[in-house]
Amino acid sequence: MAFLQVNDVHPITLPDGSVYRDTVYLKNVVDHPRMEIGEYSYYTHSGRPEDTAIILAPYLGHGVRERLVIGKFVQIARGSYFITSSANHPMTGFTTYPFRIFNPETFGYKDLPVKDTVVGHDVWIGHNAAIMPGVNIGSGAIVAAASVVARDVPPYAVVGGNPASLIRMRYPDEIISELLDIAWWDWPLEIIEANLPALTSGDLQALRAARY
Repeated sequence: MAFLQVNDVHPITLPDGSVYRDTVYLKNVVDHPRMEIGEYSYYTHSGRPEDTAIILAPYLGHGVRERLVIGKFVQIARGSYFITSSANHPMTGFTTYPFRIFNPETFGYKDLPVKDTVVGHDVWIGHNAAIMPGVNIGSGAIVAAASVVARDVPPYAVVGGNPASLIRMRYPDEIISELLDIAWWDWPLEIIEANLPALTSGDLQALRAARY
């Protein structure tokens, strides 16, 4: 039987048999009309599972226009969160004070531009990172702890800092292109688990041979 179970809420069982309850599979605890989340993506936090959505994206109300899209096998560390477009204040006038939200008759800023925030597959977002509105993080990227990501991140880039900037690319362009084409995250789970040695060791030749 596969050790990854797609329907688990808490996917980590410790060696002593106890369940680690701070880590949750997002797809199984988030029910939000503006969030799209892939399988096996997890988030670690100390709140209740039912509070996961508001901890992860505190400004993404049910009536907003933007979406938060998270791919498969994404790893989001404790303290990280998304600031989505609806958190923005008006900046075209002489004040940024959001007067409209204090009047039920004018609540909201539907005239402000919005943009979806998108995270690709197999992205690692480190401890206490903040992802700003409308950012697109490519598959295979790594976001360093305590980073503030204010611009798009290329696939398989390592970024860090405030604002986050490129530290290095994980692989040369030709390997990145091949990895994106292989797209192992779309393989059936049994094929993924059978080829963990190739995935976890960085053996590209073995991964090519295992290509599904």
